[in-house]
Amino acid sequence: MMKALFIGLGSIGNRHSKNLRDICEKRGIPLSITALRSQHGSLRNKEFPQVDRMITELDEESYDLAFITNPTTLHAEAFQKVREKAKFFFVEKPVFADTSMTPEQIGMDDSNVYVAAPMRFCKTYAQLKKEVSMNNVFAVRILCSSYLPDWRPQQDYRQVYSARKELGGGVAIDLIHEVDYMVDLFGFSEDCFMIRGHYSPLEINTDDLCLLIARYADKAVEVHLDYFGRTYRRTCECFCEDGSIVADFGAGTVTRPDGTVIHCEEPVNERYIQEMERFIDFAQGKATNANPPSLAYKVLRLALEAET
Repeated sequence: MMKALFIGLGSIGNRHSKNLRDICEKRGIPLSITALRSQHGSLRNKEFPQVDRMITELDEESYDLAFITNPTTLHAEAFQKVREKAKFFFVEKPVFADTSMTPEQIGMDDSNVYVAAPMRFCKTYAQLKKEVSMNNVFAVRILCSSYLPDWRPQQDYRQVYSARKELGGGVAIDLIHEVDYMVDLFGFSEDCFMIRGHYSPLEINTDDLCLLIARYADKAVEVHLDYFGRTYRRTCECFCEDGSIVADFGAGTVTRPDGTVIHCEEPVNERYIQEMERFIDFAQGKATNANPPSLAYKVLRLALEAET
C-alpha cells in the first residue's frame, strides 16, 4: 500500500491527487490518499472522491509520499511539519516565495525532494530541446504574455494569489517556468540584467512585468513575462545560422529553421501526468530527481534577483 499525504487541495493539489490516483490504478499500486485541510475545507470531502481521508491535524500516521501544494508562502512551514513523516516529497513550484531561506536551512534534501517543473514534461518543450541540441543557437527570445483577469474568469482577479504579494504572487515566480526551461536548455548564464515591477493599470500589489536579459559566452537570451497581454502568447524563438527554431506552446507546434512545422498538440494535463509518472519512478528508485531543491532555489534566485 502506497500512502500519500496532500497539504493543500486547491486546483493544483486536486489535479495532482487525481493524476496520482489514476497512475497508481494503471500500475496496480494500492493507494491511500490523506489530505490535511482546514476545518472548513475538511467538511467538503465529497468534492474530492480520489481522497480517502480528510484530517485537520497531523496524527501519528507516516507516509510514502507527501505533496506540498498549499500557497507558496506556506511551503517552508508545511515541509518542516511533515519532513519526518514521509519518505519522498513533491513541492509545488516555486520552491519558496522569496530567497530569504535556502532549502538546506529547513532540511530539504536533493535525495528525496522534488520541486515541480511541469513544462519540462510538455511535448512541445521536449521537441524544442531536441531541435536546440541539433543547432547552433546564438540568440533567444522567450515570451509569456497573458491577461491576468482572464486566468480565472469566475473569480475577482484582485483576490487570487497571483495578485497578492502576501500569498507569494507576482509574475516572476508565477511564470518561473520560462526561467526554469531557459536554465534547462542552456545552463546558468555568465551574468544577467533584470527589470521587474508593476507597470499596468491592473489592481494588484505584485509585479506584473519581468524582463530578464541573460548573457552567455556564445549567446544572449531575453525573457519577457507579463500579466497584461490581452492575447495569450507563450513562445520561444531560438535564432540559428540557417533561420529560427520557434516553439509555440499555445499552438503546440515547433517550427524548424527550414520551415517544417512539427505538431506536438496534447491535452494540458498530459504534462502533469508525465511529471507524476517521473516522480513516482524517482520515489521507487527507478529514476533520478528531475528538479532537486538546490537547483530550484538557484532558478528562484535568478527569477527574482538575476543572481544564482
